[in-house]
Amino acid sequence: MSTETKRGFTTQILHGDRQSTIEHGSNCKPIHTAIAYGYKDAREIAEVFQGSKPGYSYGRQNNPTTTALENKITAMEQGTGSVAFSTGMAAISAVMLTLLRQGDHLIASRFIFGNTNSFLNTLMNFGIEVSFVDATDSAQVAAAVQPNTRMVFVETIANPCTQIADLKGIGQLCQEKQLVFVIDNTMTSPYLFKPIKVGASLSINSLSKCIAGHGDVLGGAVTELGQFDWSRYDNIIDTYKKGDSRNWALTQIKKKGLRDTGATLDSMAAHHIAVGAETLALRMSKISDNALKLAQFLNQQEKIVKVFYPGLTEHPEHDRATELFMAYGGLISINLDPALDCFEFLNRLQVPIISSHLGDNRTLLIPVAHTIFYEMGPERRASMGIDDNTIRISVGIEDIEDLINDFDRVLNG
Repeated sequence: MSTETKRGFTTQILHGDRQSTIEHGSNCKPIHTAIAYGYKDAREIAEVFQGSKPGYSYGRQNNPTTTALENKITAMEQGTGSVAFSTGMAAISAVMLTLLRQGDHLIASRFIFGNTNSFLNTLMNFGIEVSFVDATDSAQVAAAVQPNTRMVFVETIANPCTQIADLKGIGQLCQEKQLVFVIDNTMTSPYLFKPIKVGASLSINSLSKCIAGHGDVLGGAVTELGQFDWSRYDNIIDTYKKGDSRNWALTQIKKKGLRDTGATLDSMAAHHIAVGAETLALRMSKISDNALKLAQFLNQQEKIVKVFYPGLTEHPEHDRATELFMAYGGLISINLDPALDCFEFLNRLQVPIISSHLGDNRTLLIPVAHTIFYEMGPERRASMGIDDNTIRISVGIEDIEDLINDFDRVLNG
């Protein structure tokens, strides 16, 4: 019987590096800047390149500092392994480009982030069919399944209007149909939600957001959750069918999606993210608490037509969010009264920053239709619940009284 004590989320992150030997007794993994690694035995470097022995070959695909971060992400997600990338979009692109082929069909939520939507439209140019559906209803996902469907892709909480996919229903569907189920866990983070609990095959995180938390670094990661039988997936290249089949897809993502494209996370960025991750639970708890209080305040304001936040009882997926997530996260969107000028409204606020980004320690605001979703056009924006006066709020860790007082001054002063 194992005598190892099961450790809590934060303890595991803080002390994860020390589960293996660290140079000079350091408390956390040092920053390794080398991109090439020397071997005394030529046979050994051949074994490393061929994947029959662990080790480091070249900085484009692995680095000791990045490996330490990947181990942290894997532990957070309760997965079997992770691959880190230079950005979250690089991680998403790697999954799609390496696991899908010409003629395959992908089902995606129609509420996905603008850049992700843009990339999936690009995929169509390469002969991959994409169907956008209302993923809040698993029946609509099921109705979109075709003989050539290979994958379903959703986000946990949609940006910006906070629709929550039927994660459990879609997970059951994917298991029945043997479809790869990919969840972008960025908006919840592995602290508030673990995709493994709904049968996801892969979890993707933009490390730039909640996990790093300080708005000073870019990064992304893909985590294998060990729940899909890759031995039955036709798109795995024979070269990577070695050892445990649970590792085949992640190996292919690393070799074809990371090594071949060069979307490498550098060691300095990996170190920044790893340090930020140490306080993930503390920050997300504070952010979620602030967001709920701010949403409740905004929901009472006459000059705000609608508040999008899953913590509000009138949110269409409130019960689902309560069941699945530890808390409701930090993303709020509001539709201002059409009589108000959204730009003037934003300019009058003093505490939040007018800026793009999410999951920052600071509260950030952006006029959605005019910026991050501008390229989609009015018809597609309307289908997502976005109007010309929609403002996205990424709530930070400020004193909540300061945030509420600032909004109150602008709305009622």
